[in-house]
Amino acid sequence: MRKWAPAIISIALLAPVSAFPQAKGGKSAVYEQLNLFDEAFERIRQDAVEPVGDNRLVATAITGMLQAMDPHAVYLSEAEVKAQAAPTPEQSGSAGLVVTIEGGQLQVVSPRDGSPAADAGIKPGDAIYMIDKEPTYDLSLGDVEQRLRGPVDSEVKLLVRRGTAAPTEITVKRAAAEYKTITSHLETGTIGYIRIAGFDAKTADDLASAVKDLRQQSGDRLIGFVLDLRNDPGGNFDAAVATADALIDKGDIAVVKGRKADSTKHIAATPGDLASGLPIVAIVNGGTAREAELVAGALQDDRRAVLLGTKTFGESAIESTIPIPGNGAIRLTTARYLTPAGHAIQGKGIQPDLSVGPLKIERIARGETRHEADLRGALKNTDPVAPLGSGKAPKPADKSPPPGATPSASGSPPPGGEPAVATRDIGTAEDEQLTEAYDVLRGLSMTSARNTR
Repeated sequence: MRKWAPAIISIALLAPVSAFPQAKGGKSAVYEQLNLFDEAFERIRQDAVEPVGDNRLVATAITGMLQAMDPHAVYLSEAEVKAQAAPTPEQSGSAGLVVTIEGGQLQVVSPRDGSPAADAGIKPGDAIYMIDKEPTYDLSLGDVEQRLRGPVDSEVKLLVRRGTAAPTEITVKRAAAEYKTITSHLETGTIGYIRIAGFDAKTADDLASAVKDLRQQSGDRLIGFVLDLRNDPGGNFDAAVATADALIDKGDIAVVKGRKADSTKHIAATPGDLASGLPIVAIVNGGTAREAELVAGALQDDRRAVLLGTKTFGESAIESTIPIPGNGAIRLTTARYLTPAGHAIQGKGIQPDLSVGPLKIERIARGETRHEADLRGALKNTDPVAPLGSGKAPKPADKSPPPGATPSASGSPPPGGEPAVATRDIGTAEDEQLTEAYDVLRGLSMTSARNTR
């Protein structure tokens, strides 16, 4: 499968005054603001009751600028950059959490499959108030990442609140940060179940191996596949593109839009379909985020799969880590992607074709899942529905399910928001969404068989 990567984007942190737009009176507006910064910088250095080092002041200023951008922009010190590139034994253990920050509050996007956090029962949408007795309010994502890391087998204590329940302390034992992104099994001898829990360099190859194994186990009697993308927080962009490409024979996989109009890129699928045209039902929920939404959107818009479940998280940012030589790096949102039909994911999420939520009693117990649009400072969605560069407003894309799909008995999405689902509950006997997916797939298979006679 072909690889695609966003163009490397560089910025100049310092530029000649002449490069900035000129304000009235012939002075640069930016130059005036830099004068303001310089004055504040000097006042803090001279008058603060406690002395503050210049390096700390500058780092704090950069952090403040990035926090004003969106919840995912962050400044990484040189030590943090080195720790991420080659973690020491003291930093090699992980809780396995993907988190974001909303209004200074740390929120769980999703725990990774098989991670200590998932085993401890942490769910998408949980709020983390403290890490090892230290408040998380107004921490940067870089600070949080540092605090969640530690030696393998060491413990981290998290004060977690779910919905309106009282906060509970959960102890998580850190483990080596290596998790399988693909697991699979054969259901009733004819249905291939494939769980995609994230995206890394091995995901596309592991997917191909899983499909091959399922065919062999079934004696080549597969009627279709259930693709489980619930609580998938994303991961490597290239790997997500390759995964979607493996299942889509033609059409676009995504549309990537940067700041400039001429930066729009259409990522096209290459010929070939691992599933050989067999029906696919993909399950999504509020923990389906980022690159997982790219895959879900491609499968839905190209009518390659029926999406079942609840609305996805709603985040389509492409982040670039931009080095500042000798002074760490900044992680900045430099582009975002849309579905092949030009539907924006950012702040909206993807609505499934068939809305299926957990049982009512589970909804009451689990509370609600936050989405990207709920985050303070989240990037706003101003994209047109039309495919970019078309020059006209096309009719809305056909969002009806492929032939043979019938509306779910569960009806519309559950009121009051989408319930969070614990990763460890996925695939159990009480997994109503999975049971429904199997039933829908059987219906699609029967329709497909009749149409080929």
